[in-house]
Amino acid sequence: MSQKFMRKTALLALLLVSTLPLAAKSHKTEGPKKGTLVIVGGGQVGPEIRSRFIQLAGGPDKNFVIIPTADEDRNLTDLTKIKDRFVQTWGVKNVTVLHTRDKKVADTKQFADPIRHASAVWFPGGRQWRLADSYLGTRTEKEIRKLLDRGGVVGGSSAGATIQGSYLVRGAVEGNELMMAPGHEVGLGLMTNVAIDQHIITRHREKDLDPVIEKHPDLLGIGIDESTAIVVHGSQFEVIGKSKVAVHDGKPHDGGNFYFLTPGQKFDLNTRTPIKTESADK
Repeated sequence: MSQKFMRKTALLALLLVSTLPLAAKSHKTEGPKKGTLVIVGGGQVGPEIRSRFIQLAGGPDKNFVIIPTADEDRNLTDLTKIKDRFVQTWGVKNVTVLHTRDKKVADTKQFADPIRHASAVWFPGGRQWRLADSYLGTRTEKEIRKLLDRGGVVGGSSAGATIQGSYLVRGAVEGNELMMAPGHEVGLGLMTNVAIDQHIITRHREKDLDPVIEKHPDLLGIGIDESTAIVVHGSQFEVIGKSKVAVHDGKPHDGGNFYFLTPGQKFDLNTRTPIKTESADK
């Protein structure tokens, strides 16, 4: 075998590795090092969650981008109404709505440019496969990562929560009952080595992440109930909102293969254990 052939083979292997989805490269569960994620389990996004999101963006006068692509086409005919509703409900001023189902469009500078000038991106609910099909591997995805790198915030609810994980659950086009769907198992990976589920208590989904973690034991499973969020930065997250978050770590616990965290609790992603507080020790 010639040295020239070996060099070409090594170069090809390096190129293949470099083109793998970022979500597949990391075996460590962590959030953004500079920015923050606000991951909501669906339902009503209450004032506490909205306030934290706006605060992390730098205030209501900053630039916000909404990406409603997870929703059905019939609900996306008037993007101005989506913008006006967000402005009214969230109390912010400068909002841009971005939507396309065409990856070629999502990969253009013109489409992704508003994210360059934004401090926050929000993904509303719907079906997460629509987000994956539209934005994975595009310039839009790259600009979202750059926003986090400069200290911005990315948030989302329901489908907008699951898409932020590395492993995409409920990604089947056929229906959201399927937890693992070949061809739709990669999320944006803004939080690495994790599978994120939503509506878990309201829709009796507490155990639905079990088979995912059984098949992919390196993943951390996080199930978030409605009107509840995890705020993720670096190697920690905090639970805020009204209900609970289920942690599936591949270990047996009382009552099943998961345990609950409640609002106010924090979690260490490095050790995959809750962070003890003074109040908890007393």
